[in-house]
Amino acid sequence: MIAIIDYKAGNLTSVARALSHIGYECVVTSDPEKIEKSERIVFPGVGAAGSAMNSLKEMKIDKIILNAFSQGKPILGICLGTQVIMGYSEENDTDCVGIIPGEVKAFPERMESEDNRFLKIPHMGWNSIDIKTKHPVLTGLNRTDEFYFVHGYYPKPQNNDNIFASTEYGITFASVMGMKNLIATQFHPEKSGRPGLTILKNFCEWKPC
Repeated sequence: MIAIIDYKAGNLTSVARALSHIGYECVVTSDPEKIEKSERIVFPGVGAAGSAMNSLKEMKIDKIILNAFSQGKPILGICLGTQVIMGYSEENDTDCVGIIPGEVKAFPERMESEDNRFLKIPHMGWNSIDIKTKHPVLTGLNRTDEFYFVHGYYPKPQNNDNIFASTEYGITFASVMGMKNLIATQFHPEKSGRPGLTILKNFCEWKPC
């Protein structure tokens, strides 16, 4: 069973539908016992870091995630779930879960593309990723594949070894990162068509060392 963590951060139904579509049993839950008994964890979310961390602490789910990571359970972070696994977020001046050392930063107020077009914030739409590190969850993807992003902040790990793929949007930022049994995407695989479903399927079959 795959537990999709419900911490009042939204975007849960689409993740559950995507997993069910590719044939994997899952449950959307905030029940600590169900999360602890699950075989895998998906940690999605949209919204603000401050309110997300308040909900996680109130429900004591932050500790459950840390325990699951230390036990080697496969964990997938998505969007806000990717950001709050960092140590700190500039959004709401928030201390986060702290699995991957680093911080979450706001995009600069003014950014331009290579052809001098003004880029809107939040970053919203389809972009490709540049895979830096081979990883089982990223197998089967093509260089031309694009993924759906919606975010005004981006993760910046302290260690480049934690960056598995990057994306260009005015600046270069980490769009896939991870450590041991954790992998996290700044984009939404559940909203990214075939390439996104490939990532979800790979995660469901991934057996971390």
